[in-house]
This record gives sequence, C-alpha cells and structure tokens, in this order.
Amino acid sequence: MSHRNARLTFQGRRLLVDRVRAQGMPVAHVAKAMGVSRQCAHKWIRRFELEGEAGLFDRSSRPHSCARQTSPDVEDTVIAARLEYRRGPEWLSWETGVPARTITAILRRNGLPRLCEIDPMTGEVIRASKTTAVRYERDRPGELVHVDVKKIGRIPDGGGWRAHGRQMGSTSAKKKARIGYDYIHSMVDDHTRLAYSEIHPDEQGDTAAGFITRAAEFFAQTGIDSIERVMTDNHWSYTKSRSVADAIAGLGAKHKRIKPHCPWQNGKVERFNRTLQTEWAYQRTYTSNNERCAALPDFLHTYNHTRRHHALGGHPPISRCHQPHS
Repeated sequence: MSHRNARLTFQGRRLLVDRVRAQGMPVAHVAKAMGVSRQCAHKWIRRFELEGEAGLFDRSSRPHSCARQTSPDVEDTVIAARLEYRRGPEWLSWETGVPARTITAILRRNGLPRLCEIDPMTGEVIRASKTTAVRYERDRPGELVHVDVKKIGRIPDGGGWRAHGRQMGSTSAKKKARIGYDYIHSMVDDHTRLAYSEIHPDEQGDTAAGFITRAAEFFAQTGIDSIERVMTDNHWSYTKSRSVADAIAGLGAKHKRIKPHCPWQNGKVERFNRTLQTEWAYQRTYTSNNERCAALPDFLHTYNHTRRHHALGGHPPISRCHQPHS
C-alpha cells in the first residue's frame, strides 16, 4: 500500500521504469505524462537499478533512532510489573515512577493485551467485555448508592480446580458433586466509591433487605449518614420484595432501577464486582471456602483505606468521606 499522498502506486512506478528502460522513452517525457517531476522519476529508476522491484515499494517513515525513546531496562521493568500484577497504567505508574502515558505506549509497542481481554488469575487472553463511554459522578456522598449481587462458586475443602488443575472434575462422581454458590451482596457509594460487601447463601428479598440496612449502618460509621437513592437492577429480589421496599423506605431513600438489559447503568458496583474477582476471589489459590470468606474483610479494608482509585486522583475512597466526630 502506498503512502496517502503518493502520486504513484507500486504499479505506476513499475510502469514508469518500463517506459524508460524497456521502451527507451525520455525520462522527462515519461515524468510529464505521469504527472511527477523528473527528480521523482529518476529516484524510482535509481532505486530499481539498485534493488530491483523491491525498491519500488514504499519505505517506512520511521526514524532509524529516537533519542527520547524509553530505555530497554525501563521497558523491561514495566512489562515485568504488568505481567506480575496485571494492573493498569495508573497503578503501574505509581509503582515504577514511569508516566502512565509512557506505560501505555510501552504496553502497546510490545503487544501486551488490555486488562479486559485477559483472565485475571492466569493472564491468558479471553474475550473482551462490554464497556460504555457514558460516565457520571454524583456531587456528594450518599446521593446515590449502587447495589448488586455477584454469584461465585464455592471452593471444596482441600481446594478446587484452580489448586489441582482441570482434572479435579474429571470423574463422574466429582462432576455430580454440587458444592453450591456464594452470593456476594455489595453496595458502592457513587461519589466516594466506598464499598461494603457481605457473603450470603442466597439472593432472596429478605437477605437483600437485611444487607441494605447493614450497609447503610456501615456507611454511617464513615460519615455517610444519609442515603438518598438506591440503584439496583431489575432482579425480582429487588423489584418484588416487600422487605427490600421497606428497607429502602426506612433509610428515607428512593429506589432507582436501571433500564432492563443495561447493566452498565449500574456500572460502579459492576466494576467493583470485577475488582472483587480479580483482587479477592481469584487473586490467589484458596484451599477452602472458609479461607476465602475470611479474606474478604481485609480486602474491603484495603480497598476503602489504602487502594489507589484512578477516578479519585490516586486516593482511596475513604479520602472523600467526612469522618464523624468522636
């Protein structure tokens, strides 16, 4: 493919050379007929004489060297950190001291896949998930909270397939064994990104209602003493349960539902669910379900108090909360 503004394509250049060398036509006449200068015609003839037909193809416009390009040692450090931690440019920037935009260029130059394209535990490439370019943020804490449930498989005692490999479920007896699921109920404040989660055996209305009440109490302890709106999806446990309606009314809040089949409207808790998977549920290999459950409080404390958040300028969610006076 020729350069965008090139007068002659590869076929045109070959025709020019053929008219001059094979047919013996004057260079000036051929150049005028083909709409190029004599200097341009002589250039292509000279390249043909030196390189043959290969010389008639476009050459790269990339410079032979770049004095300001990142050194190989720095690139190796960034790539190693990306492969080990599987985190984004902002996080890698804080850890390595390399600007985030430079890290993005390094990752693209070396062909590393985006985080949404890889498995959070193994790093293997998987299909990308749907994203949205529509973003918003409420002006004050408690103005809107997002609520959702994430369903994850329980871990059998001794560890599951992540600990022992895919052959863990190879026998008929193991395939028939049903260990069930855990339901992770989560609430995320839209303005502060403060999060609270609990593990339950189901997603029934009474369970969801109790969680909403306790989550509001947790938020009150951090200074978010008033919740105005509670956003959920259209699962029947939220839309048909009297207990959930009473719990939301008891907070003095309004129930806001997303448009059907548009989970990105509840995007902040959906994104938190992905963080739950990558940094808690599948971050390491657990040998029992109880071990994983016991690790949730530490993860939540780290998420709320120390984990840097890109949307908050590198600060943790607790930095936006107004702590109550003691």
